[in-house]
Parts: sequence; C-alpha cells; structure tokens
Amino acid sequence: MGTVLGGKRQIKVLIVDDSALVRALLTRVLGEDPEILVVGAAPDAFVARERIKALRPDVLTLDVQMPRMDGLQFLRNLMRLRPMPVVMCSSLTERGADVTLAALELGAVDFVTKPHADVAHELEAYAAELIEKIKTAAGARVRPLIEPAGAATEPALLARGAGDQVIAVGASTGGTEAIRQLLSRLPAAAPAVLIAQHIPRAFSAQFAARMDACSAMSVREAEDEALIQPGCAYIAPGDRHLLIRRDGAHYRCRLDDGPPVNRHRPSVDLLFGSMAEQVGAAGIGVILTGMGADGARGLKQLHGRGGLTIAQDEASSVVWGMPGAAVALGAVDRVLPIEQIAASVLAARASTARRGASCGEAEPAREGGGATRVRELR
Repeated sequence: MGTVLGGKRQIKVLIVDDSALVRALLTRVLGEDPEILVVGAAPDAFVARERIKALRPDVLTLDVQMPRMDGLQFLRNLMRLRPMPVVMCSSLTERGADVTLAALELGAVDFVTKPHADVAHELEAYAAELIEKIKTAAGARVRPLIEPAGAATEPALLARGAGDQVIAVGASTGGTEAIRQLLSRLPAAAPAVLIAQHIPRAFSAQFAARMDACSAMSVREAEDEALIQPGCAYIAPGDRHLLIRRDGAHYRCRLDDGPPVNRHRPSVDLLFGSMAEQVGAAGIGVILTGMGADGARGLKQLHGRGGLTIAQDEASSVVWGMPGAAVALGAVDRVLPIEQIAASVLAARASTARRGASCGEAEPAREGGGATRVRELR
C-alpha cells in the first residue's frame, strides 16, 4: 500500500471533485500529514477513471454531485469493476444525505461533509476528521458490489413473547450497510430494535427512512418517550444519545443531550449500558463494524447482567475496531458474519431466557450447516 518515505509507507490518495477550490483544499489538508500522499486530482469521473489506472491510488475521495457522470454512477461502476476504498464528500442537505447513504450501500467506506466556512478552528477539525477517515479507509475491507438481499420473512424462527425482549445495535464505520443487512433479515414481528449509529444529525432521519423501505419492520427515528413496541426499530437522532427506560410493563425511548461519550453522540456505550440496567437478561446486544471502541464497555455490562451479546466477525466487518474491542474485553458470547446475526438473534429467544434464569450460561446457537461460522466465547 502506498509509497515509501523515510521507511514508512504513505497512503496514496486521488481526489475526485468538480470544484477546483475543493480539490485545492483537500490537497492542502491531506498534504499536511506525512503518512498521506496526494497523487493527483480529477474534475470528473472520466478523468478519474484514467488517473486511477495510471496512479493506482489506495484511497479515493469522491464528490457526490459531478458533471457528465454523477458520483453514484461512477461509484457503482468502480465497485463492480475495481473495488477500492472510497470516502465520499457530501453536503449537509437532505439531498446530500440521501445520496451519501446510497453511496454507502454501494460500498463507500465512509463520508465527510464538505467544509462550509474558511474558519481556522473549523478547518482544523475538518482536517483531523478527513485524515482519520482516509487512514481508516486505507485499511478497510472492500468487496465487489453485489445486489442487496431481500427482506426475510421467517416467522417460524420467532419465539413467543417477542415483546419481552429488546435488541440493541451499535455501529460506526461501515455500519449503515451492516444495519441494512441486519434489518432486511428481520421479520415484521421481530422484537423491538434500538440502534445507535455514528451519523450526523442531518443524516439520521434519511437513514431511518431508507431502512424502513428495506425492512419488514417499521423503522423510524427515535423520539423522546416513544413507546418501544415489537416489530419496530428506533434509530438514534444524529446528535442525541438513545437510552431505554422501563415504564411499568413497557419500555420507552429516552433521548439525552449529555456530552459525547467516546467522542460520540449517540454513544453505543450509553445505549448498551441502559439496556443492562433496564432490560437485563431479556436484552440482546449486537455490536457491528466500526472504528474505535465505543460500545465495548456497555456490552460488557449487558453481558454481566445475563443478556446475550453478539459481535460481527472480522471478515465481514469493514473495520473491526468496535467488535474487536468488545471481544478483547470478554464482552461477547458469539462472533458471527453479518449474514447470520439476524437468524441467531431470532433463534436465541428460548436459550436467552434460560441463560438469564441460570445466571449467565448461554447455550450454543443451533444454526446448522457445515459452512456456518459460529464462534462461542466463554
């Protein structure tokens, strides 16, 4: 990967943007980091195609809206023919959010929003975010584009009493696609799902709408004090923590404006921690692909209260930071490919109840098939 400078490999980046000003800004920002080498820039998809062949970059930054061929179409072609790490550059608008989420579905690793003011402290924060995401993308697992799986409708897998159970899901880098794969495999009568995905506020409502369109469940952006019901999934707003609280025989969403935790709001740690306190052994925690360690400690709390805990495996994760941290902490019962998590959650209802009754012993998942990769951690 990259070229060698002073014994260290640099990450080669190609910038694709129709704005000369943005190309110059990104070149300057990225050029300040010695581990990154900007090898070129392109004003549109056709020039970018030739420069990818000639310069062989490790990471691409890609504008969402470009002349001649838009960023989505170019990304679709790229991920079919020459998959590589891509970081999208998006605007904080409804249209920008929708297109960016579509780009993540097509295989982009992550996105940054375009800087909206030439203010020193804002530019400094933007540079730090961009550099971090370029470095993460350089080590990400990128796969050829495949058609999305359809929604699963397997009511036979559902256990009685789905209303007793709540599933909490946390994710970051690569998480929008992992969440789509999980939700698209859950039937309409699945237990309630609460989701904390690291995402900007301007994107979370659009993300919920896209997930609702691909899932048999009803998916919505969480509202404070909303009653949590089976068959519904609740996505944390992009600037608020999502917690759960018991209200008699029911549960409700609680939104919190407290400070970021692990640099994030919503924080996965806070969601899992509230699940541990309020739901206990009837809770299932699922930690998906993501950079960093947010969620590991909260999942450990849920594990200690008898809840079933599942981590996405390294092979199917874009970045195995958050799941890997949870595994290293001893917080995880099962490590599974993303394609198997929904079936494991649905099949685990009875064994999860027994697990709570026996103070923490989980039965292995009975998922059958020699090709099934299930790892039980004790």
